[in-house]
Amino acid sequence: MKIIQTIEVRQIVTEKSKQALREAFLAQKQQLMRECEQLRFEQKRLEKTGKYSSSLLKQYFSKEMDTRLEKIKLLDFQLEQLHILPLGSELKEREVQALIDVQVGDKWENVISQRAIIIEDGIIKEIR
Repeated sequence: MKIIQTIEVRQIVTEKSKQALREAFLAQKQQLMRECEQLRFEQKRLEKTGKYSSSLLKQYFSKEMDTRLEKIKLLDFQLEQLHILPLGSELKEREVQALIDVQVGDKWENVISQRAIIIEDGIIKEIR
């Protein structure tokens, strides 16, 4: 019989992976900053049309901007943490589903034990 089990994929931190994460965080931050600028532009454009209540527009756009600013703060924090993260550390990257073969007589603890796939620079290094 086969069952589906969730398996953690962990990445070993190397200089190469640190740089890739840093670039991904910075790209996300740039995208959020562009979205903030676009929101400011849209708010000004809609205010000039006069079709909508100025206070409602400010409230809506303020909420949208705050959401993005919070994400930017989180990215800044993640960049700081990445800077102090030692090489060789393991980061949980994602979870995947796997089919596990179960037979009569198998120890249940072994079947349900936490499994992990360890990746270093994009190559599977170990399966635990």
